[in-house]
Amino acid sequence: MVHRVACGAVTVELDLTADPVDLTAALVDVPSVSGDEATLADAVQRALRTQAPHLEVVRSGNAVLARTNLGRPSRVVFAGHIDTVPVNDNLPVRRTETHLHGLGTVDMKGGDAVMLHLAAAVPDPRHDLTFLFYDCEEVEAVRNGLGRVERDLREWMDGDLAIVCEPSNAVVEAGCQGTMRIELRKSGVRAHTARGWMGVNAIHALSPALETLAAYQPRTVDIDGCVYREGMQAVHIEGGVAGNVVPDAALLRINFRFAPDRSVAQAEAHLREVFAGHEFEVVDFSAGALPGLSAPAAQELVAAAGGEPVAKLGWTDVARFAALGIPAVNFGPGDPLLCHTQQENVPIADIHRCVDVLRRLVG
Repeated sequence: MVHRVACGAVTVELDLTADPVDLTAALVDVPSVSGDEATLADAVQRALRTQAPHLEVVRSGNAVLARTNLGRPSRVVFAGHIDTVPVNDNLPVRRTETHLHGLGTVDMKGGDAVMLHLAAAVPDPRHDLTFLFYDCEEVEAVRNGLGRVERDLREWMDGDLAIVCEPSNAVVEAGCQGTMRIELRKSGVRAHTARGWMGVNAIHALSPALETLAAYQPRTVDIDGCVYREGMQAVHIEGGVAGNVVPDAALLRINFRFAPDRSVAQAEAHLREVFAGHEFEVVDFSAGALPGLSAPAAQELVAAAGGEPVAKLGWTDVARFAALGIPAVNFGPGDPLLCHTQQENVPIADIHRCVDVLRRLVG
């Protein structure tokens, strides 16, 4: 990767012919926290246009889209976000004999590097290919760049199989959980803590809901051989006025991760049953996705990868494709348990394995 300074701006040059591990390192060293992806998007767009002339390339905000138009009877869509969570003293990239360490190595610049390698290195695939590099996946769903692509450039998402290259330990992860966030608020009456009996403590009023959460027993669901574990957690609590005041307002935020056999409406109904007697507001939700393993291209991927597919424990953009009727799976390098941690690191062997499997798939 070469940096040039022109007119006060840094220009990044990516080498798509490099080893995908080196390409991963180059991508990691371009900071791209959600909302600040322009420099990396520019580099990806420029590299695809100059090094992969067989592709049609378009830009949508800070998303870069590329595809072949060879008239093949089937199309495989690859999708990966180029943004990261905020930097946490984990840049620049650090390399050991077996791993790359640093922000985005797992989530998900290793997967992006695999996609870029395929885009440049396979000009005559046996499936037509589409590559979607998009922005703002790590923030609220309304800002997700893939959602913008769906609204404005819907035909770019069409295919017989979508592969989201999120980290999956280089094994096929099928479907994904849905997610719903709710806010539960309690009101009280302020009073001096020296005369606390004259007030009503709103924080204390959250106790029954917290006790319900602590006692909650989540389901484990087997769908087509993939086991999904649900979960419900308090993720934020706030309240308080001063050290000597009984608080008159308190807020509890709860995240529910649900198996894809539940719809969004069913997930909300379940929450209302669990928290009967409490008023709450649904503030964010995304549907899950059932395993998309019956499609011929998905079966080809499973065969190329070997082993058995597993359930995706978390939400990914496979759900967006599934909602459009497009079978979708997750397949990418790195351990998803390391996402958003300071210790992000991706095995070099995972990157090479993903490249080898996907090259067998696309021919």
